[in-house]
Order: sequence, then structure tokens, then C-alpha cells
Amino acid sequence: MTAEVVLVCGPAGAGKSTWAARLAAEGYRWLSFDRIAWELGHREHPVPDEVAARVHELIQQRVLAEVAAGHPVVVDTSFWSRAGRDRYRELLAPVGVVPVVHHLRAPEATMRARVAARSGEGPDDVRVPAERMTAYLDGFEVPTPDEGPVRVIET
Repeated sequence: MTAEVVLVCGPAGAGKSTWAARLAAEGYRWLSFDRIAWELGHREHPVPDEVAARVHELIQQRVLAEVAAGHPVVVDTSFWSRAGRDRYRELLAPVGVVPVVHHLRAPEATMRARVAARSGEGPDDVRVPAERMTAYLDGFEVPTPDEGPVRVIET
């Protein structure tokens, strides 16, 4: 049996880390962009481009290792662009895995309130300035069914 891979997708404050934690409690291996960036010493968003590239490299190495071991995996990052989602699809295609996108949706006011309440105390609580939050919302590319399996989850 091929391991399942879930790509958790949504803007800041959509509930991605909460959803990923729920899947982890069900046995998925949780690979979190924010947690790895935090481990590397980054406490603010956005991280520099070279750091983002390094974090994705680490996640990609780990996802392939987990899939090879037969474990289900949840990748917790914004996946804000189709190109980013496609990179993970291309990574997984040679090992026969078609990832499922879990698109987390919440009202904009809810996402902004969640982000505004962050204290910066940990990797799942990184502060995002209001102007950066606006950029995240404006730049988000909603996943479409022609990309492959997409599950919409209202949070």
C-alpha cells in the first residue's frame, strides 16, 4: 500500500497547524514549515527566501523518507501557490503518491483575529504584521479540482 500524503493549504490563521495536529493524533507524520523554521532560529514571517528554500528542502527529504517507510504524512505549510503545490506533486509522482490537498478555509475576519491574537511564543504562534497578512490573503491561489484531489475544510 502507498502511504497517503496530505498537503495542508491555506492563508495564515486558516487553522492549518490545528488541522495538522489533528491528523498527527491519527498517526500521520507531521512535517511543519513553521516548526522547522523555528528550529533553525527564525521567529518572524516571512523568512528570507534562502531559508524558505532550505526548509522546503528538509521537508521534501523527510516526506520521501516517511513515504518510503510507509507512513502517512501531513505537510503543514501555506501552499499558497499552485506552483508550490505542483512542486510537491512532482516530488511524489516518481514514488507513486498523489497527494491530497486539504484546503483550510475560514472567514477573513476569523483568520485576521486568530493571527492578531498570536503572541510569538512558539512555531505555531508566529506573529504576522497586518500588512503582511493582507499580502498573504491577496496572494493566495485557491486550489482547484483540476490540480488533483482537493478536500475543502471549513474551520
